[in-house]
Amino acid sequence: MTQPEDRPELAPNQTPGLVCSHNHFYSALARGMPAPPRTPTSFPEILELVWWRLDLALDLDLIEWSAKLAALTALESGCTAIIDHHESPNAIEGSLSVIADACAEVGVRVNCAYGITDRHGPEGAAAGLAENDRFLSTGGRGMVGLHAAFTCEPDTIAAAAELAERHGVGVHVHVAEGEVDTWRRLQGHTNDRWLLIHGVHLPDDHGLAGTIVHNPRSNMNNAVGYANPRRFTNPVALGTDGIGTDMLDEFRVAFVKTREVDVTVGPDVAWSWLERNWSLFPEAGSDVVTWSYAPMEPWRLAYTTQVRPTRVEVDGEVVWVDGRPTRVDGDEIKAKAAEAAQRLFARLESF
Repeated sequence: MTQPEDRPELAPNQTPGLVCSHNHFYSALARGMPAPPRTPTSFPEILELVWWRLDLALDLDLIEWSAKLAALTALESGCTAIIDHHESPNAIEGSLSVIADACAEVGVRVNCAYGITDRHGPEGAAAGLAENDRFLSTGGRGMVGLHAAFTCEPDTIAAAAELAERHGVGVHVHVAEGEVDTWRRLQGHTNDRWLLIHGVHLPDDHGLAGTIVHNPRSNMNNAVGYANPRRFTNPVALGTDGIGTDMLDEFRVAFVKTREVDVTVGPDVAWSWLERNWSLFPEAGSDVVTWSYAPMEPWRLAYTTQVRPTRVEVDGEVVWVDGRPTRVDGDEIKAKAAEAAQRLFARLESF
């Protein structure tokens, strides 16, 4: 593994803390959720019948337990830093602070953004913009979030870009995940600080600046197609889109997907996307994860499953050792999160 610059030499069974460059913490409670009113037959229907119903049902308590569970499972996978994209239309104000505080309690680094959208009218968009502004103004580590260009009016996109510039951060936005998308509305606004999530249906010469975050497992799950990110001149990073935070597993999926379209490609390509994550969350490069396997090299890890951390240090503090967190009671978090999930499932009946 290539070490981030100015980091101490690591043992063969160690790496810096892994980074997930795109996640949705609220999806941590979704496992086992009731089936939607009807079976979705397209990506827009998956959004409408599953995820947009779920985010409507969220309140601050559910957000807290989903974040704690997601942070806990991150440590279980050697992931010490996460860039999260959040939406909870009925619990916007304060939501990013709830997420940040929950992660701090567990011992995981987080970068937060609220996904502004016009799906709930101009008032909803304004509330999302205000939450990003509030969080960043109080010193929160984050970005300005946009759901996607196809759910945002041009004025909303411009306002988000302006707010990001004012705070000196980028915009975290889903881009061309499905075939129907108005990604061209982003042209003229993007810069190198932006995170462009998915990019499945972007043309090679799209002209958008920023890092493209590839989420191969999610793209396959939603049947939206393969982004084939090797074709882009943009930097490429790796995320999970809310399907856990096991970045070694996501690396393996990214690798075999490249092999599916080109059998000559080695794991070094997908590994470079995983390594790119450190440029987006540099502090994680100073964290240390000790693994159950050595050496931690891409050609070995591509074909070696069930590699787990035995010890995780974040900012010099041991936060995970011998299968358990040190700051919190992991069993309690899992139990409380399970209770929260049942409350969420009951609320889904009304949305």
